[in-house]
Amino acid sequence: MNWLVWALLLCSSAMAQEHRDPTLDHHWDLWKKTYGKQYKEKNEEVARRLIWEKNLKTVTLHNLEHSMGMHSYELGMNHLGDMTSEEVISLMSSLRVPSQWPRNVTYKSDPNQKLPDSMDWREKGCVTEVKYQGACGSCWAFSAVGALEAQVKLKTGKLVSLSAQNLVDCSTAKYGNKGCNGGFMTEAFQYIIDNNGIDSEASYPYKAMDGKCQYDVKNRAATCSRYIELPFGSEEALKEAVANKGPVSVGIDASHSSFFLYKTGVYYDPSCTQKVNHGVLVVGYGNLDGKDYWLVKNSWGLHFGDQGYIRKIGRELSLNLGKQSFIPLILLVRSQCQKEESLVNRRSVYKTFFSCMFAEFFTTFKLKVAILLF
Repeated sequence: MNWLVWALLLCSSAMAQEHRDPTLDHHWDLWKKTYGKQYKEKNEEVARRLIWEKNLKTVTLHNLEHSMGMHSYELGMNHLGDMTSEEVISLMSSLRVPSQWPRNVTYKSDPNQKLPDSMDWREKGCVTEVKYQGACGSCWAFSAVGALEAQVKLKTGKLVSLSAQNLVDCSTAKYGNKGCNGGFMTEAFQYIIDNNGIDSEASYPYKAMDGKCQYDVKNRAATCSRYIELPFGSEEALKEAVANKGPVSVGIDASHSSFFLYKTGVYYDPSCTQKVNHGVLVVGYGNLDGKDYWLVKNSWGLHFGDQGYIRKIGRELSLNLGKQSFIPLILLVRSQCQKEESLVNRRSVYKTFFSCMFAEFFTTFKLKVAILLF
């Protein structure tokens, strides 16, 4: 039992003074059955019930205000409805961000470029199914593999779920990552580069806990050559990157109950700050009823939001999307080059690799991007 649960139990006697509402007994039982909730101790259930009632009141009042046109999104009592904001952040939102990041912006946007009004990479088959990270602060790993999965699809035509557990177990001390206790998306990418690959989800399944590194190069499903960083505070650069390159790993502030209880609509909470604590994947953008939004894939399962997505996070009034200090984007997957390398002898390996690299850049990202990176 983790320390958060112990803290709940220690204060449960005090909380018990706030008598639960007996008229909600049936709905509490229905909610527990719906999400398979079971509690080991009676005191824990008492504490959870009181948290649930508090969240239910928040949801009910918010949705009443939504019906009166006061909000652009609705809330719902999902599987996280018996948790506090502090618990959700501690257990499921452990993105690490350096206090002083040595910025190395390599992405240059084109202000004269005409971009599509909307984009959804799910429609192009570049996004895998929504995952559930469980009580493990591995959001950074799921965000990273999500970006790479799309690039693998764009380069090879195959959509493969990559192993977040590989990153949790293996990209550890050397990279400043701490598995289920949090990590850096940038260092997840760097591990894949240094390790010359990452396993597939099928060969290295997710366990939602820290474990011994079991990476096997024979099961390598993808690799990348580098990642790029978007300019600080540039939402136009983010829009251009999403439109032209694919889904982008980003960090956001997810510390509010309005976030983890989100159900549908264009999300906007004015209390959101620039404190980045959760890694997600931007898979598109658009406009609904005059409100710009980012289409965001989360890793909290299908019960969160709209089938696992915060489908519409306001772009003009967003949660700092594009305003945090780094947004890595995978540009090149080397799997195609590696296949060619296996067909030639050692002396021609580097020649083959660079030939393939330039070919991919010229066909996919145009000459100006190749010049930028080389």
